[in-house]
Amino acid sequence: MARPTSLLLVLAVVLSVGGFLICPAAAADKTGQITVFWGRHADEGTLGDACNFDRIYTTINMCFLNVYGHGRYKLDLSGHPLAGVGDDIKHCQSLGIPVFLSIGGFGGSYGLPTNQSALDLADHLWYSYLGGDRADVPRPFGDARLDGIDFFLEPGGGVGEEHYDALAMELARRGNGSRVVGDDGNKINPPVRLTATPRCAFPPDGRAGRALATGLFERIHVRFYDYPHCTAFIEDAWDAWAAAYPGSKIFLGLTAAYTDACYIERKPVWEIMIPIVRKVDNYGGVMLWDRYNDEQNFNQYSSYVKNWV
Repeated sequence: MARPTSLLLVLAVVLSVGGFLICPAAAADKTGQITVFWGRHADEGTLGDACNFDRIYTTINMCFLNVYGHGRYKLDLSGHPLAGVGDDIKHCQSLGIPVFLSIGGFGGSYGLPTNQSALDLADHLWYSYLGGDRADVPRPFGDARLDGIDFFLEPGGGVGEEHYDALAMELARRGNGSRVVGDDGNKINPPVRLTATPRCAFPPDGRAGRALATGLFERIHVRFYDYPHCTAFIEDAWDAWAAAYPGSKIFLGLTAAYTDACYIERKPVWEIMIPIVRKVDNYGGVMLWDRYNDEQNFNQYSSYVKNWV
């Protein structure tokens, strides 16, 4: 039986589209992907387990690097031992599943108050997790190189006060495919792929908005699970995001947790939400929060929605 909060949200979604249900087959020519977040629960299994899970997830976002911007950096994977993560990254990549590092998150101590702090963070990310090589910089995952960086930015700071645009441009510049000479000799830098995971409120706040304005983000995972007002007006919010960033694939961000107040039961996702989001040309798929909740959910949320994404 659906929980009361879920029923209310379902009703809100139905009302927002006038009770009109669209058959998913109408948009069958569009295929999407499933991004999942991993790294917030020690008992969610390994990164390798997530990638092996019926090959459902097409991208993994590890979370979070949640301290930066003030001369300190901290990676928090919620008790997961770092030993073995590097091998898991390479295993996922061998399956064609890219692995990103998500920066920011909930309750961390982070911010980019100056342009220099943004360049410093780009330097840290490049040499510690991406394609850079410097003997004096430790790499938490050894020689494994992540595919990109996800900007998971909670609201904070005003327009002009956070320099995430400078961070995005610097990361893109470093991963532009140019040939460089590093400690490991002459090599080609792989591109640094950028994604963002903002709240669904539109327009985005100063942190996310300034970064997204660069046009450098290949995917935007719009979180409809922690801002309930957007659930009631999903079509308006979704159309606004899709129209504002036509060069990015837009993903529907959902929670897989029964206990979340913004949890949406599976049938309304299939009958109402997916038909709405697949109408736009830059529809990309679904993002799920998170691997632990997906695993705990009866029969896995992702196993259900994959049929309609």
